[in-house]
Amino acid sequence: MRLLLTAAACSCLMLSCTTRNNNATDENPDWQLVWTEEFDGSDLDSTVWSKTDRGTPDWANTQSHDERCFELRDGKLILKGIINNNLEADTAQYLTGGIWTKHKKAFEPGRFEIRAKLQGAQGAWPAIWLLPFETRKYQWPNGGEIDIMERLNHDSIAYQTVHSHFTYDLNNTTDPQSTKTAAINPDDFNVYGVDVYPDSVVFHINGERNYAYPRINDGADGQFPYYIPMYLLIDMQLGGKWVGEVDPSQLPVEMEVDWVKYYRHK
Repeated sequence: MRLLLTAAACSCLMLSCTTRNNNATDENPDWQLVWTEEFDGSDLDSTVWSKTDRGTPDWANTQSHDERCFELRDGKLILKGIINNNLEADTAQYLTGGIWTKHKKAFEPGRFEIRAKLQGAQGAWPAIWLLPFETRKYQWPNGGEIDIMERLNHDSIAYQTVHSHFTYDLNNTTDPQSTKTAAINPDDFNVYGVDVYPDSVVFHINGERNYAYPRINDGADGQFPYYIPMYLLIDMQLGGKWVGEVDPSQLPVEMEVDWVKYYRHK
């Protein structure tokens, strides 16, 4: 049987999480900026990024390497969701662009911040997230998944979530709470972030703390697998059981990424 946190333990953890500085800047004394992606070139850095491959899950079944789904414009990466007008070349009704650092760049636990602007459309589901870098070692969801941002349709909120064997297979999603929404400016850029500590995962948007997911019972039952090297995914997605049907009259839709910053905790 899973043991619960005592009230005293919960209070101590909440105090620890709320006193951590989540207003990240390059001069923040708690964090050291060690890597930045500005998307300033004419091509993606192929030593770091690859285009996301097609897959069978809802999020991946429209992913495409089609050049029409990608653009580098004014120092920003544009990932697009479009109607597929050549079903002979690709049977997917819609095509979406995404990039990841899979097999190329691993990120140790630290702080991640991504500044992005999300166009709304019925059926649009842009996401920024982390998965275990050692893909052969961890079969999902055993190595965990950290969703830094997911936004649905035209929502003025974003979802921030953790997944694991504990939350997905054992269905423990409320104690501790594994997901929470926070307000965004739907018409402008927002900074989506997460801090990964040995004892908690702390989410924030525009420097404001959203919530913390704590490690409990020493991570028993696969509850806290997150303190490991991970790779980063940034992708536009269309359709699926969660977001609903796509309205083709609202396409194309864009996800505009200004920069990615990764910090190590001092």
